[in-house]
Amino acid sequence: MKNKPILIIKTGSTVPGLFTKKGDFEDWIAAGLGDSHPVWVADVKKGVVIPDAEQFAAAVITGSHHNVTEHLPWIEATASWLAQAACQGLPMLGICFGHQLLAYALGGEAGDNPRGGEYGVTTVNLHPSARQYPWLNQLPDKFPAQVFHKQTVLKLPPGAVSLAYSCKDECQMFVLGNTWGVQFHPEFDADVMRFYIHHYRQMLIDEGQDTDALLAQVCETPASAALLGKFAHLVLNKR
Repeated sequence: MKNKPILIIKTGSTVPGLFTKKGDFEDWIAAGLGDSHPVWVADVKKGVVIPDAEQFAAAVITGSHHNVTEHLPWIEATASWLAQAACQGLPMLGICFGHQLLAYALGGEAGDNPRGGEYGVTTVNLHPSARQYPWLNQLPDKFPAQVFHKQTVLKLPPGAVSLAYSCKDECQMFVLGNTWGVQFHPEFDADVMRFYIHHYRQMLIDEGQDTDALLAQVCETPASAALLGKFAHLVLNKR
């Protein structure tokens, strides 16, 4: 794996006003992974065909403003690729939409969260089962994380294990073999989240959210942010 890049599967872009200031999803993810590995970005929404999984050390699937339940052609094609990559043992980490897409690709179900949307900063609680994975051992039992989603993993794939939950989401993290999903955003910082809340203020108000309260709770989330670097280290250790 030494010379193979980490694949970033780009499934969308952030909002334009934020993009011009801070870059896009793949930039934030690459920064979180660190410089231990080169990265290769595949913008599947634009029709980029992903090469065979054997060409990569690992894959990270970004978030998106789309939903898995739209079942667009590029979503279905990416799900098929992910299913094959999982069979080949490629280490993969899905973030938010990517987390839901991985669950769907491997036989689970994604859809609207019956508890409603989850926005801002939430507390993620680890299940004891998470402690058997060394790369998660340094996480505290509870830690703050950035979240912005309406859909969630409603049903885990066969054999998958839920590793964490929040007050509004029963599946904040899961594992199945070398495949990992996190519903929260380790690549977001506090400035990104504040921008999102301001940008989607009316939508949030229409959903009954208190945007002032959401903004007041926004903070940096270092434990969550460290996960991308830990994932890269996990890949390095599997060379």
